[in-house]
Amino acid sequence: MTEIPSLLYSEIEDDVRATLRGLLADRCSWNDVLTRVDTDEPYDDALWKAVGEDLGLAGLLVPEELGGAGGTAREVAVVLEELARAVAPVPYLASAVLAVGALLAAPEGPARDGALGALAAGAKVGTLAVPATTYGAPFPLTVTGAPDGDGLVLTGAVTSVLAADRADLLVVPVVVAGEPYLALVDGTAPGLTRGRITTLDATRPVGPVTLDGVPAAVVAGPDAAEAALRHALGLGAALLASEQLGVSERALEEAVNYLKVRHQFGRPIGSYQALRHRAADLWADIAAARATARYAAAAFADGSPDAEVAASLAQAYCGDVAVHAAEECVQMHGGIGFTWEHPAHLYLKRAMSLSLLLGTADRHRTVLGGLVDLPPA
Repeated sequence: MTEIPSLLYSEIEDDVRATLRGLLADRCSWNDVLTRVDTDEPYDDALWKAVGEDLGLAGLLVPEELGGAGGTAREVAVVLEELARAVAPVPYLASAVLAVGALLAAPEGPARDGALGALAAGAKVGTLAVPATTYGAPFPLTVTGAPDGDGLVLTGAVTSVLAADRADLLVVPVVVAGEPYLALVDGTAPGLTRGRITTLDATRPVGPVTLDGVPAAVVAGPDAAEAALRHALGLGAALLASEQLGVSERALEEAVNYLKVRHQFGRPIGSYQALRHRAADLWADIAAARATARYAAAAFADGSPDAEVAASLAQAYCGDVAVHAAEECVQMHGGIGFTWEHPAHLYLKRAMSLSLLLGTADRHRTVLGGLVDLPPA
């Protein structure tokens, strides 16, 4: 019988949270984020350096022998909770989760190990070149490769890649003579063209990637590429639930704080039963989301055979909770919640964006049904 992991936060996780929350309080207030979304530069490179390089959080998943911290998905989940609470404009999910996750699942080799070292140090930003909304789909066929010495030459295109314009290293799924591969592309390689599309959440843009005769190094061949890609996407989906949890918790906190201080007819609006019941119901939903997200992170941390089930279960539930929490935050703030000057819309946009990343809730319910042998409705 599989032992059920503890869902409580460890002392190390609490320390990571406290350190990162303190940094974000100083360097990433909602006023800072509001100011940035009105500019042409969505990323805060100084904040990314502080988070990824100075605190060493970019390499949490990377083994110590490759320059990382040797942590697990549990610690990364805490980081994502805190970054989501602050709606931090940094490419952590793309680099420290998706790119690193794909490389860690690939066989050892000079190109793979060197890339992991650079990503762990925070010196470079990585991404996984798949459409941001994909999950549970067959291996991508949009990029093909031809052998070129020890490497490959890539041709094709990928749409809606997370941090496409910011990444220094791209892990690209490639088809070579009908066989799946993972290739590593340098962001400055000739023939590589990248763009940026501002989505609903301006703090997390996506963009197209076009490859026209781009040189690349092989990091996984036909025997490992599909499994590595599947692992990376599963890990991303599992940890995305912690982002959704962080947004949910922050939205509820902001709403409750406002209910305590806003007065109508001589009394705090939080004293009215209807609003109190809505807040209580939301708290219960978030408590369930926390357990679901924590289990998904623990399953990947422990290498559980239940990991993919836990990831899809978390995404099937947590995304809807995050959107609902952000909507309630806007509604409970009344008129001020609908203004650009208030941060409520930042949480709503992040929550709605998260609900589409790495598969919608409906998509994950379909995947989950297949994983547990439930017949389609």
